[in-house]
Amino acid sequence: MAVLLSLAAALAYGLSDFVGGLASRRTSAWPVAFIGSVAAFAGAVVLTLATDGSPTRADLWWGALAGIGSGTGGAFLYRGLAAGRMGVVAPISAVGAALLPVGVGVATGERPDALVWLGILAAVPGIWLVSREPGTSGDLAAGIVDGVLAGIGFGVLFAAMGQVPEEAGLAPLALAQLVAAVAVALTASALGARWWPHDRSQAWGAAAGLLGTAATVTFLLATQSGLLTIASVLTSLYPAITIALAAVVLKERIQGSQGLGLVLCGLAVALVAAA
Repeated sequence: MAVLLSLAAALAYGLSDFVGGLASRRTSAWPVAFIGSVAAFAGAVVLTLATDGSPTRADLWWGALAGIGSGTGGAFLYRGLAAGRMGVVAPISAVGAALLPVGVGVATGERPDALVWLGILAAVPGIWLVSREPGTSGDLAAGIVDGVLAGIGFGVLFAAMGQVPEEAGLAPLALAQLVAAVAVALTASALGARWWPHDRSQAWGAAAGLLGTAATVTFLLATQSGLLTIASVLTSLYPAITIALAAVVLKERIQGSQGLGLVLCGLAVALVAAA
């Protein structure tokens, strides 16, 4: 069940990222991310009211930390997808999202086997290769820094939500989405970017946000029925959906060393998931 829930989360996150990234290309990433966070909060509130739960103060703090990761991670991902190529930015974010929770899992008592460490070794050159734009003299491809920042944010989201027990219900998730909206606004303001919605096309952020809520709920359920280490890396397969949609809809192509880098990134996630 934990595996199925994690894969369902990957599917929902992949769809959410594609919708949000495409909308960001047409307008601006920050308003799309803000609308997405608000819609995600509304969806989480409805789910919280429809379910039972008794969260402790610690559970709510974990939810707030998850919200910081979700808000900043999602916003930087959308900005990266708008500036760069989806088939490059998304895998970079996925590696960070997979590996950071692995470290937290180890620190809290989980003991992954040798496959996890092989996956980490595969991830390092994979990140370097996929970060190089073909035909350049080694400069980072557009959106790569945003992909790294998004990966850190998603890693924080996964690691924090993995600490929320089943009896807490979904209130920590609702708080996470509220904090995410605030995090988007504050981060955009700090960077001098406009985050308040001002274009009709930015409404697509709502669809991305609701898909994100579905993804986070299924990820939370996966961590409650299995190991955080396994749930996080399986959920981090979400770029496969984003890349497939980018290839079909946007006709993006990955060539040369970037293709090898993507293979290594995928291998890293697969090895950690197989542990």
